Amino acid sequence: MPELSPCGAIARRHDPDRFLCALFAPPEKREALFTLIAFNHELARAREVATNPILALIRLTWWREAVEEAAAGRPARQHEVAAPLHAAIQVGTLDAPSLIAMAEAREMEMEEEGIATTSALHAYLRGTAGGFAVAAGRLLGAPPALLPALQQAGLLYGLSGLLRAVPALAAQERCLLPRDLIAAEAVIEDPATAAPVIARLAAEAPAALPLQGLPAEARAAALPLVLARRDLRRLAAGRPVRRGVMDRLAVLIAAQRGPR
Repeated sequence: MPELSPCGAIARRHDPDRFLCALFAPPEKREALFTLIAFNHELARAREVATNPILALIRLTWWREAVEEAAAGRPARQHEVAAPLHAAIQVGTLDAPSLIAMAEAREMEMEEEGIATTSALHAYLRGTAGGFAVAAGRLLGAPPALLPALQQAGLLYGLSGLLRAVPALAAQERCLLPRDLIAAEAVIEDPATAAPVIARLAAEAPAALPLQGLPAEARAAALPLVLARRDLRRLAAGRPVRRGVMDRLAVLIAAQRGPR
């Protein structure tokens, strides 16, 4: 593989699942997809690296303004992700409204009281991971009629990722599980207490929407759904998720045949 750009390296290091899926995008679109993954990583880490919600909101605002400035034709901000993001927006490869929506969806993470219900959790995931899938679909030329299906696929991938991350979030004294199912304090104190809730949320995950007709050049936007389905089955059964060769093979097959 050729040497990766800074955004490509960020994608491979911090989001290996989406990095793998991006490798099946058309070569001329791959770098923009790496940039989108790196942008999403910056949004996702806003709350992680900030000492309080207000500082996290300031980080999100910084990124939203960077997108708005690029769309308005103003100079790029000096940052290893902001600069290529600016370039991709200016040439029309990345859609500024989709990126702004991704940033705004993250604001729910700053709510002191957390996420109230399963419906609210799904809405949050529809905006974050689902928003990523929509932006990726637009980048890769997915038909507008299939964007809702891509958003649903993104929601499912986001759900599987959130459920896998419960222990890591607890170590940061954070919990994004619905308050009506479990108390955040209990999960933070002992993540193992969340096992029944994790299994329930995985088993009751929304159904994916049909993706028939998705062009081959846009399949990379839907490939995380392959991993989400496999992970949710494991989580529903109470089994650990360990990424392995069979997962990568499933992505390869779906890239060739098209996700279903």
